[in-house]
Amino acid sequence: MKRLLLTLAVLAATHASAQQSVKPGLWELNNKVKTGNAQTDQAVTAALAQLAALPPAQRAQMEAMMAQNGISMPKAAGDGGLTLTACVTPEMAARKELPLNQQGKCSSTQEPVAGGINVSFTCTDPASSGSGQIRFNGDKAYTMTMNVTNHSGAGPQNATVESTGRWLSDSCPARPK
Repeated sequence: MKRLLLTLAVLAATHASAQQSVKPGLWELNNKVKTGNAQTDQAVTAALAQLAALPPAQRAQMEAMMAQNGISMPKAAGDGGLTLTACVTPEMAARKELPLNQQGKCSSTQEPVAGGINVSFTCTDPASSGSGQIRFNGDKAYTMTMNVTNHSGAGPQNATVESTGRWLSDSCPARPK
């Protein structure tokens, strides 16, 4: 379940070559996963609670790994949401990338539409697919809704990931070396 949660959170912030510009700097990302299955939603909430309660050594290891990629440790919200911060470098902004890229072996397509883009993706590792819409509010905010299917594990698991991103500042925390 942890892998599903982290996969969905990362995919929610999918890489996008948008027509809209993206401001470089520190961004806050808020993601909420809804599966429509009470048992699975409870498991997601439990996984978020476990993430928040990692032993200090594991937490430090995960924080260090994420910090090397310019990402903060995710924080669980009481409503099943997940909040983190991520850095958009000037190079990423020039490529019009949102704060996080897809992880694993994935391919994606983007279709520019008024106010944003429509996105679809397929991954072989982890096995998942999905589609959705990203809508921009200038260069400092976006909203996104993705319908995601995770094909790994005991049969397909469907979820809707609702995300918002907002620009916080021009500067990002220094990355550890």
